[in-house]
Amino acid sequence: MTVLNGRQIAEEKLDGWVYVPGGLQTRIRTGDFATGLKIVNAIGEVAERMNHHPDLTLRYTEVDVRLTSHDARGVTQRDIRLARAVSSIVSGAGVRMESASVSRLEWALDSPAYTSVRPFWAAIMAMETPEGQEDLVDPADVHPAIWFQESGSEEPRQRWHPDIWLEPAQVQPRIDAAVAAGGTLVSDAEAPAFWVLADPEGNRVCLCTWQDRQG
Repeated sequence: MTVLNGRQIAEEKLDGWVYVPGGLQTRIRTGDFATGLKIVNAIGEVAERMNHHPDLTLRYTEVDVRLTSHDARGVTQRDIRLARAVSSIVSGAGVRMESASVSRLEWALDSPAYTSVRPFWAAIMAMETPEGQEDLVDPADVHPAIWFQESGSEEPRQRWHPDIWLEPAQVQPRIDAAVAAGGTLVSDAEAPAFWVLADPEGNRVCLCTWQDRQG
């Protein structure tokens, strides 16, 4: 199966879904646990028929869904078809799905010699490095991935920074909220791929989207 890039996924016009690293995600607002359980069971039946299975998180008033083709290491047409099926189930249940509150967290470690510290983090986090990549990933896809970025050695410096992936339409509201909370927009030079912000003490974070990227 061919892995789809962000632009190809956007062309599918999947309302309520957001493309974040390696997968499609949505949040179903169920209102109560029983409704959520019924929806999870309905998704499970469809997934079995399609022989393609999502990651589901059932909470009291919501269900989070993540779709990815693990064998292809990305989003394929199998995920698009299942996303449409999930959307149909949600519509039939009379509840709503949304992506405005959905995000995916990654951690970046800035280091002048990251190859020497990566084995430590792989061991302590019980993570793996996929073939052909340098990132560390959780085999269960529960904990955030860790990637490494070469930096200078000048002190003081920030070692860790979070990358928050989200729907492109949600970037400006997040920036506005962060600035209103005392933060600053450090750089938008790489927008719309990512924006760099800092809290009042100068700790930096990146808001990231699929836009202007190959994948």
